[in-house]
Amino acid sequence: MPKIVVLDGYAENPGDLEWTGFEELGELTVYDRTPADKILERIGDADIVYTNKTPIDRDTLKRCPQIRYIGVLATGYNVVDVVAAREQGVPVTNIPSYGTDAVGQFTIAMLLEICHHIGHHDQAVHAGRWAASQDFCFWDMPLMELAGKTMGIIGYGRIGRVTGCIARALGMRVIAVKRKSGSDADEGVEFVDLDALYAQSDVISLHCPLKEDTREMINRDSIAKMKDGVILLNSGRGQLIREADLAEALNAGKVFAAAVDVVSQEPILPDNPLLQAKNCIITPHIAWASRESRMRLMNVAVENLRSFLEGSPENVVN
Repeated sequence: MPKIVVLDGYAENPGDLEWTGFEELGELTVYDRTPADKILERIGDADIVYTNKTPIDRDTLKRCPQIRYIGVLATGYNVVDVVAAREQGVPVTNIPSYGTDAVGQFTIAMLLEICHHIGHHDQAVHAGRWAASQDFCFWDMPLMELAGKTMGIIGYGRIGRVTGCIARALGMRVIAVKRKSGSDADEGVEFVDLDALYAQSDVISLHCPLKEDTREMINRDSIAKMKDGVILLNSGRGQLIREADLAEALNAGKVFAAAVDVVSQEPILPDNPLLQAKNCIITPHIAWASRESRMRLMNVAVENLRSFLEGSPENVVN
């Protein structure tokens, strides 16, 4: 029976799911978290290794030649040196598409919070401010309607499509960046170039992968091309935004509000400029983390391993 080790299982399963599927396939050891100085020790003689954010680099692979398979408990796989793994004959698999609906829903939830400040007004009511009001209703922050406004989506893949679908249901016009390959046909969506999206959008939502040409694509120059009072949403990757430039634009009022579920370094650093910026909602990288989403992730991870053991690996990224 293969030996299976999960280096950092807590984020995927803090205790509300079961590891049963893996236990049926091998001798399983699960660690909640693994510090850098314990990686080699905890891999030990395991031939199947699972990681979420614990790095597996070339040196680790070289020093653990018995590894036959690496599974990433996420979609992004940059924590593994996939080139070194390929050279060593080790397939690396990921989990595509498991959080599509969860992330799309969360993105719109962030937008609606900006529009209605529901958390703030709930706290105001519980603090007695409505009870003390002379009027039958009470609000002290601007409320916004989305119908008729334009959402621009950068990264019109699975999550971008779900986000756009919900936005259209709210009465929004949806535009997206033209893709370099594939069909741009999608009912109800207009495809434009990036500068046109910046100029036309009332709301911009980021769903593109992190690449050299997208790293810090939201910066002082690109923000200058946007409408005054634009709203920015990021549930993609924190490094898509130059955070100091966004904080500056928020404080100046050029960007009306932002909501980000991801930041450039996670957990967030105490000196991240967005922490002190006006009208900025920051959530701790949880858009993906609904129980339903994590159950899908677990099921796909098990099937990835089963397929590998049967000689037909799936979702191989290297």
